[in-house]
Order: sequence, then structure tokens, then C-alpha cells
Amino acid sequence: MPRPSLVIANKNYSSWSMRAWVLLRAFGIEFDEIMLKFGSEAWKRDLRRYSPTGLVPVLLLQNEPAWDTLAIVETVAERWADRPVWPVQSRARQVARSICAEMHSGFRDLRSAMPMNIRSRYPGKGVTPGVREDIARITAIWSECRQRFGGDDEFLFGAFSAADAFYAPVVMRFVTYAVALPPACEAYANAIQAHPAVAEWIAAARAETDLVVEDEPYAAP
Repeated sequence: MPRPSLVIANKNYSSWSMRAWVLLRAFGIEFDEIMLKFGSEAWKRDLRRYSPTGLVPVLLLQNEPAWDTLAIVETVAERWADRPVWPVQSRARQVARSICAEMHSGFRDLRSAMPMNIRSRYPGKGVTPGVREDIARITAIWSECRQRFGGDDEFLFGAFSAADAFYAPVVMRFVTYAVALPPACEAYANAIQAHPAVAEWIAAARAETDLVVEDEPYAAP
């Protein structure tokens, strides 16, 4: 199979890009990275050439795009069936797909009030009643999955899976805004940050200097 390409945006800000990128890296799938930074000339010129929706990420396989992170995960799981993208056990796999779908469509208050910004720190910012509800739901998901399926390993379903790639940007939000977590959830967040694929993304995000004003609501004027 020809080497795939992944179209992404800024690593500091783009949580959707992070999910797909971390997934591919975590499962040892080699790919070419196409970076289109938000608002750049390349973004304006090339985005629609790659993305039917004008959004990232997009996975290109033999020049055929797979867009939307859920579609990308399922495409990867199908094309690289030897990689344990989803948990092996059927009940765990059912739950993993459900919590990925919930992440994909939900937690709107958290997304809005606590945008991903890996290189910055804004302790206590963005806390609203709706955000508190989202945090409570997310920590409940993490706690239940770790208790039911985690076993002796560090991740939600034992070994690293698509579910962990989906929740990695949430971990980064919790770090940026200094969200207090229960001990088991704090341990999980630390394990996510230490994963080699996530650590590589974090290092690249911190090295970026581009400023996207829309994603910096708490920056000093």
C-alpha cells in the first residue's frame, strides 16, 4: 500500500488533528504529514483540495480522502487490521466506540470555554456550570473504563486504543486549565502525556510560535 498522508492544522490548537495523528503514530503506521496552519496562505489555498468539508484532519489513502475522526479511526482499523486499534474483547470494544462517539459529538461547553492550547497555562479559566458537568462526565467515563477494562495497564481499556487517542486532547485541556482530577484520573492523564506519540505531539506543539487569536480567549491583550 502506498504511504498515506495526514492533513492537519496547528499542533498547539487542533484537537481534532491530534486524535488522528496520535492514533497513527501510536500504532506504528508511517505517513506523510501535511501541515496547513490555521489562516495561512497554504490553508486558504490548499484546504479544499484535500478536504471536502474544509475541515481537518483528513487521511489520504491512494489520494482518496477519509475525513472526520471517527471515519479515520474506522478506516485505519480496517486497513491495518493487524493493529489493535479497538479493544479485542467485544464488550470493551462496544464501550470504546460509544465513548469515542460521545467525545466526538458532546462536551460542547468544555470545547468552547477551554480550547486546546498546549503551550499555555490558564489555571482556573473557563470554569462554568456546563464545563463542570462535562468534566464530571469525562472523569466518570475514565474511572468506569479503567475499573472495568483497564486491568493492570495504564489506559482506558488496558492497552492503548483509539479511545485514548480521542481523549488525549481532553487531557491537554485539563493540564492547561489546571483541572483538579481524582487520583485515578490523574494517573491516567499522566500516562497519556507520557505515551511516546502524545509526548512527540506535545513537544512539537510547544515549539510552535503561530498565534491564532480565536483560540487564545484568555491571552493578555
